[in-house]
Formats: sequence, structure tokens, C-alpha cells
Amino acid sequence: MHIFLAGIMQGSRISSDLHEQNYRTRFREVLETFLPEYEVYDPLEFHANSLDYENSKGRDVFLHHNRMCRNVDLLVAHVPEASMGTAIEMWEAWRHDKLVISISPMKHNWAVKFLSHILYEQETDFLNALEDGSLRRRLVQLGATISETLP
Repeated sequence: MHIFLAGIMQGSRISSDLHEQNYRTRFREVLETFLPEYEVYDPLEFHANSLDYENSKGRDVFLHHNRMCRNVDLLVAHVPEASMGTAIEMWEAWRHDKLVISISPMKHNWAVKFLSHILYEQETDFLNALEDGSLRRRLVQLGATISETLP
């Protein structure tokens, strides 16, 4: 089973730089600890220099990741502010009946609100839900293929 770790990279920045990406390590570690039956795919792990890609390679990677979101079991999206790429990934997962978990204070944003099966406003809420097992129970309720007996 697979999780796609979606999240803000450039957001609305005009310059060629990234938002802070440390959340990826935190999320990956806690997901691997509390949902060990899932393999986590982090696009930044395999494309750390993507801002330097030539257009054809960048386009290929962008479209490949969007297609991947159609086939994962679960998409976890970190959206502290608007992110067009993350919104597309959420859409692709949602429209192919994949579960979408969002971590975002933008609970009134339609992309976040209507494409999320589970929405946490704060990162700490998401991490706590993983640690206390409430996220696992919610995933089971939503029909995820997941063991109810793991921590």
C-alpha cells in the first residue's frame, strides 16, 4: 500500500526557491511509525533539484507525479498556504477515489474543504491523531485497507 506525500514546495513564490520542507521528514517518520503497512513516496526525495530541471524534464516529472496520485492508496497533503501543484495532486487522488488527508488552516478553501476526506487544521493535530490511533480508526471507517490491530 502506498502514501503519496504531497505538499507545498513553491506555493506563490515568484523566485526560484522552496518553502521550508522539513515537514516532509517529520511526516514521513511518523507515518512510517504509525502506519507501517504503507510505503511513503516523497517526490522531493527523488527530485531535490527539480527547480533546476529543463522544461521537458520538469513537465515529465510534474505529470508523472500527478498520474501517481491516481494510483496511491492515500494522499497526505500539507497545505499551509495555497499550492497549485498540491491542489492538482489532491484532485487527481480524489477523483480516482483515493483517500485524501489534508493538513491546512485553509478549511474554507474549496479545494482543501471539498477534496479532503480528513482535514486537520494544524500539523500537531495530524501528528497527535497518528500517535493516539484516531487517524487509523478513521481510515478504517472510511474503508482503507488497513489493519485495525496495529498501534
